[in-house]
Amino acid sequence: MRAMPNKVYQYFTNDHRRLEDLFERATVNPGRVDEELYAQFRAGLLKHIGLEEKILLPAVQKRNSGEPLSIAAKLRLDHGAIAALLVPPPSPAIVSALRAILKLHDNLEESPGGAYEECEQFIADDTDSLLEMIRNAPEVPPNPHNPKPYVLDAVRRALARAGYNFDDYEARE
Repeated sequence: MRAMPNKVYQYFTNDHRRLEDLFERATVNPGRVDEELYAQFRAGLLKHIGLEEKILLPAVQKRNSGEPLSIAAKLRLDHGAIAALLVPPPSPAIVSALRAILKLHDNLEESPGGAYEECEQFIADDTDSLLEMIRNAPEVPPNPHNPKPYVLDAVRRALARAGYNFDDYEARE
C-alpha cells in the first residue's frame, strides 16, 4: 500500500488539475481559444514552473548535499519547452504540443516514484516552511504573446532540446 502523499505533493498535483481544467476549458472549441481562460492558464503555468524551478528543486538540492534531484535536468528541459510554447499565440499546433507535453511531464512528476515523491524524501522535515514560501510566491506577469515568425524557430529549438519535435504537433492541425 502506498503512503499518503505529503502536503507539497498534494499542492503541486492539485495545481496540475487546476491548470488542466483551465486549459481544457480554454481550448474546448477546436481552432478557437478562449483568450481569457488561456491567459489564466498561461499565467498559472508560468507561476507553477517558477515555483518548481525557484523554490522546490533548489530546496531539494540544498537538502541533498548540493546534488540535484535525479530527474531535475529533464524537468528543466521540459519547463523550457513548455515556457517556450507559451510565447507565441495559441495556434492549433501550440495547443496540441502543450496538451501532449504537459501530459508526459505531469506524469514524470506525479507517478509513483516520480519527481514529487522523490522531492518529499528530501523536504519532509521542512514541508511547512517550504509550503509557506510557495503560497507566498508572487504571481508571474506574463509578457504579451509574440507572433513573430522567429519565435516558432525558438520554440522548435526548445522542444528539440527537451526531446520533442514540434513538427509532430503541427501535423495534427
